[in-house]
Amino acid sequence: MLYAILCYDSEDAVSSWPKEKDDEVMARLGAILDRVEAEGRLGPVARLLPTTAATTVRKGGEQLVLDGPFAETKEQLLGFYVVDVESLDEAIALARELGQAVGSGGAHEVRPIGHFRAPRSAG
Repeated sequence: MLYAILCYDSEDAVSSWPKEKDDEVMARLGAILDRVEAEGRLGPVARLLPTTAATTVRKGGEQLVLDGPFAETKEQLLGFYVVDVESLDEAIALARELGQAVGSGGAHEVRPIGHFRAPRSAG
């Protein structure tokens, strides 16, 4: 079963980390991801640019395109992982491990993926 693990945290807090701390956190996360990839269970992973680079397309009668994220959240979506695991319990365990690698604050939302379309191979 494919699960998305969505990473939420205070963008201001994370972006204020010194380079050394960011490098340390990314190294700890990288070690976990290397293991999950070696097990053949890792899909796409993305670290998103700050919300100041976001554009929102608002749904409704007349669609609006707005600068900025404008989602009603206290924390921002910073990135995501797609993992192929046997159960929700296994996805939760991995999300806990990723959270411990980052440290305090934020949350990891675990959500089953109902539809996934893999990119078509070139050629």
